[in-house]
Order: sequence, then structure tokens, then C-alpha cells
Amino acid sequence: MVKTPEESFNERTKRVEDAVQLKVPDRVPVAPTFGFFYAKYAGITPEEAYYDYDKWTMAVRKTVMDFEPDMVNNPRLVILAPGPMLDMVDFKQIKWPGHGISGNHSFQFVEGEYMKAEEYDAFLDDPSDFIVRTYLPRIYGVLEPLKMLPPLRSMMAGYVTAHLISALARPEIAGAIDTLARAGAESLKWRTTVDSLEKELTRMGFPLSSHSAAAAPFDVIADYLRGTRGAMLDMYRRPDKLIKAAEKVLPMQLEAGAFIARRSGNPRVFIPLHKGAEGFMSLEQFKTFFWPTLRQLIVGLIDEGFTPWLLVEADYTSRLEIMADIPKGKAIYHFEKTDIFRAKEILRDTVCIRGGVPNSLLWTGTPEDVRDYCQRLIDVVGKGGGYIMDAGALIDEAKPENVKAMIDFTKEYGTYG
Repeated sequence: MVKTPEESFNERTKRVEDAVQLKVPDRVPVAPTFGFFYAKYAGITPEEAYYDYDKWTMAVRKTVMDFEPDMVNNPRLVILAPGPMLDMVDFKQIKWPGHGISGNHSFQFVEGEYMKAEEYDAFLDDPSDFIVRTYLPRIYGVLEPLKMLPPLRSMMAGYVTAHLISALARPEIAGAIDTLARAGAESLKWRTTVDSLEKELTRMGFPLSSHSAAAAPFDVIADYLRGTRGAMLDMYRRPDKLIKAAEKVLPMQLEAGAFIARRSGNPRVFIPLHKGAEGFMSLEQFKTFFWPTLRQLIVGLIDEGFTPWLLVEADYTSRLEIMADIPKGKAIYHFEKTDIFRAKEILRDTVCIRGGVPNSLLWTGTPEDVRDYCQRLIDVVGKGGGYIMDAGALIDEAKPENVKAMIDFTKEYGTYG
């Protein structure tokens, strides 16, 4: 009998939730985390995906309908902001297709020391003021005039804050606000399109991976403020301030992830991990600087009824025992380079494991290679439930026949007896 879209949606959702809760579902869920594969499979470039909203939605719709995964990677987590808006605000922290890099490639993050070492105190003392008057002018060209604003805390003086109000009339600041308004209108146009696409995918019977995202507090400092070099030096030169900054960021990230998750009704919160991997810091540094606030973020989201979905980029094999210290059956660890078979041994009773198929195999291997690898993953990592089949990281480049082999083989072979 042909299932209705609603029946398919409920079946897929239960399959994923059973895996998250370490139950044995009817079969292994398969949920490829599509990135710019959406675009390339449908015959458009990443640049077109950033600038032509109709083409982007067509690409996502076609990919989902052709491959029919158990869960769809939300397209708003692939393109976080549309090209026209980024152009208007002169955003400096990424290069995106057609703007600084080839129109056929994914975006690239531009690290920088956007917060100087001597500015820790200003950030710790008043993060909002630092963000508005110092940080934003450095990452948005259009917002450079905001550095001329008086301290935001002066607004507490109420009706005597004429100096702050009058500052908004300065031509430079007024022009920045006007540009922001136009960029906001463009962003709203894009969001309306994506919202409509999300609703359509749901009506078609496909649950979405996540609507919200958060970041490990240490990564906020090391990615967006100090840069990798700055954060690595800070672990030796100013460790106390680095830890205090991560602790200051923690409630902000908890609030950010919970707010969108609550509003959307989707419980999964996407958390990509960057700087805690082997090669960036030692195990002892991971215990000291990275894990404490990350664990608090994970537990905080769980306590509010949400499901943290951690994309564990690079290799965290030596950190697995530490990362097992979270509530059982409440989160997803999506591994890229970590030894996923070792992860199964350590985490089988703690967390749902996701990933394992090398992205390189999907790009350079054959369908038979993919099926063989998936069989081993299902036999070992999928044993007893608690596993979601996926590539190790977001899929940009892959042979369509290999992606199809991963999905179809999992549906055929991954059933639980």
C-alpha cells in the first residue's frame, strides 16, 4: 500500500528518534548531510544557489525527491545568508561563491584577530557594547561607523541620552542604518522562500535535520574573535581570561540554540566542533579549555528538551571517553575522522552515532566500494541500534550513483530482524 506523506513523515521521524534514544528502529536511518551537493546534482552552481533563490529551492526539491532520505539537511544550514545581503553589508568573515572565490566552490571562512588580546577585559566587562561598537565594525564594512557610537551602557541614563540619539543622525551612521534596512529586506525575502521550502518538504513527508545552531563556547572565541593562532597563544599566555571568555559565551550560545529550536518545533540543535580536535590542542588542554563549557552547553540544551547534534569534525578519537559524560540517549555525535568503530565501543550505551562514510569514498569510489563500506558500518556500528548512516561531513562533491548506493543499500540491508 502507498503511504501518505503524513504517514511517511511519522515513520521517518520515529526511525530517527528511536536511533537517537538508543532504541532499535525498524532499520538504520539514512540521512546524508547534503551541502552544495544539492546545487551540483541539480545542475546549478553554488553561486547561483547564493543569488537565485528559485534555482536553489528547485535544486533542494529535486535532490530530496530523487534520493528520498530519512531526514533532510535543512537548506538554511547550507546557505546561512544569501549573496545579495552579504554584498550589501560588505561581510568580511567569509568568501562566498562569486565573491572572493570561484562560483563553483563552497564558501570559505576568513579567520582574523577580530578581538585583540588586550581587548579581553572590554569583552568580559560588557559583551554587548564590545560586539556593537568594536566587533561588528570589523566584520561588516557597512557597520564601520558604529565605532563612533558612545558606550551603549550610557542608555541607562534614560531621557538624558540625547548624545546617543543624536549620534544616529550622523551621515555615516544614518547611511549604515539605511543599508541595514535594505539588507534586512533582502534577507527577509530569502527567509520567506526558505520557510516555504521547509514547509513543502514537511508536507512531502520528510523531517528536517535542524532549524537551529549553536557553537562550542571555545570555538566562538577561537573562530570568530581571536582566531586559531590567537586562541592557541592564549592557552599559554592568558589561560584564565580565555576560560572566562568561554564561560561568558556559554549562556549566549545556549540561548541562541534554544530560541530557534523552541520557535521552530524542531528539537535538534546543530553544533559543529572545530578547535577541540587532535592536532589543535592536547588532551589535557581539551579537558581544561574545550570540554567543560561544551558539556554545559550540551546538558543545558538537553535539560530544555532539545537534542544536540554535534558534527565532530576532524579526529576526536582520544577524547571519546571524556565525551561520554553526557545524559544517555539524548544527543547525536556525527563523526568525520574519528575512529567510528572505536566510538561504538565506548559510546554504544550513551549517544547516537552518525556518519562514518568517508566523503572521499563518495567522490572517488565506486557504488560497490560504497556498499561494502556501508555493510561494515551497519554490521558493527549499527548493531543494537543507535546509529544513523551518513557521510563523515557535509557533502559537496560526490558521485550521484555513490550517494544513491549508500541510501539504497542502507534501506535494503539495514533492517533489524
